[in-house]
Amino acid sequence: MLRVGLTGGIGAGKSTVANRLAEHGAVLIDSDRIAREVVAPGTEGLSRLVEEFGAEILAADGSLDRPVLAAKAFADDESRRRLNAIVHPLVGARTGELMAAAAADAVIVHDIPLLVENGLATAYHLVVVVDAPVEVRVRRLVTARGMAEEDARARIRAQASTEQRRAVADVWLDNGGPEDAVLLDVDALWADRLVPFEANVRLRKPRPPVSPKIADYDLTWPAQAERVLSRLRAAAGELAVRADHIGSTAVPGLPAKDVLDLQLTVATLEDADTLKELLCDAGFPRLEGDWCDDAQDGSGTWPKRLHVGADPKRAVNLHVRSTETPAWRLALLFRDYLRADAEERDDYRDVKLRLADAHAGDGNVAAYADEKQEFVNGVFARAEKWAAATGWTP
Repeated sequence: MLRVGLTGGIGAGKSTVANRLAEHGAVLIDSDRIAREVVAPGTEGLSRLVEEFGAEILAADGSLDRPVLAAKAFADDESRRRLNAIVHPLVGARTGELMAAAAADAVIVHDIPLLVENGLATAYHLVVVVDAPVEVRVRRLVTARGMAEEDARARIRAQASTEQRRAVADVWLDNGGPEDAVLLDVDALWADRLVPFEANVRLRKPRPPVSPKIADYDLTWPAQAERVLSRLRAAAGELAVRADHIGSTAVPGLPAKDVLDLQLTVATLEDADTLKELLCDAGFPRLEGDWCDDAQDGSGTWPKRLHVGADPKRAVNLHVRSTETPAWRLALLFRDYLRADAEERDDYRDVKLRLADAHAGDGNVAAYADEKQEFVNGVFARAEKWAAATGWTP
């Protein structure tokens, strides 16, 4: 199944997006609703809250008096920790139950307001952030919810900043205009990204091959790579020695194919094979076949494993290399040498542009990559001299 984290600041109109996705067939899991359910009358959650904070947190009808609880639980950090220690595990358990009950081909949309604040982005294949200008949000809170303006502004200030949300957002939906506009964006997101993404994950389906096409350097490539790397680190756990952004998209100013090349370094190829299904489930199906790097010591080839991203809107090549060969180090050396040497970087740019033009009609990148490798091997030799002269280490 595909797990989508949906978040956004108060007043941004997240529920509009959530409801539309549900209309399309998404399984909607609402964290706020679950948080109310687990402390409803007769639940273990409410009983534990009464034990911890006293019977005065109950309203006359036996339900939770939320303002009274808030006054007690948010009085200091220790009280808030006591509250969270009760409620968060119950919410997590219920969320897990709902996810487990979903069909194998479900697109699960987890509506979670504090996704950014609680550092939960790596739990999802995709994070969707709904945003609107602050003044629009304040107006909505005042008119639709009857909130005092200063209270509305205070609530907005207390939440994650726009910059913090952008750092985890794979999809940014602007909901500051007419509702019809954001609904059209949601419709396109569902049809063009979420539905094929789910199928690619479930079927372990790689993206189709295309001819090489070089794009201008994109200033957002490093941030995009870091979002994916965070997911990879979470999926690989302690089997990951390190995870890095490599290749042309990791070199500022260098034109490149709009494909993020990432490297997951593990101790052994056996570890790489152990990770196969975990990486597939995380959204990175493995390409079958014997994948390898040219051995720069003349010994033939150095084996590796190759996975690709299942997200149809974000192409990723994931090279899983072991420390049993020097290939992982060379990938980092190549990147850092090009970052440091502008002339070498420009020469590489010219080679890439020439070969991409020559192979524009191939329908794949195989011949382009093979011809480019001769130049890359030469760069490796010059990079080793640079590493020795500068004391570079990975």
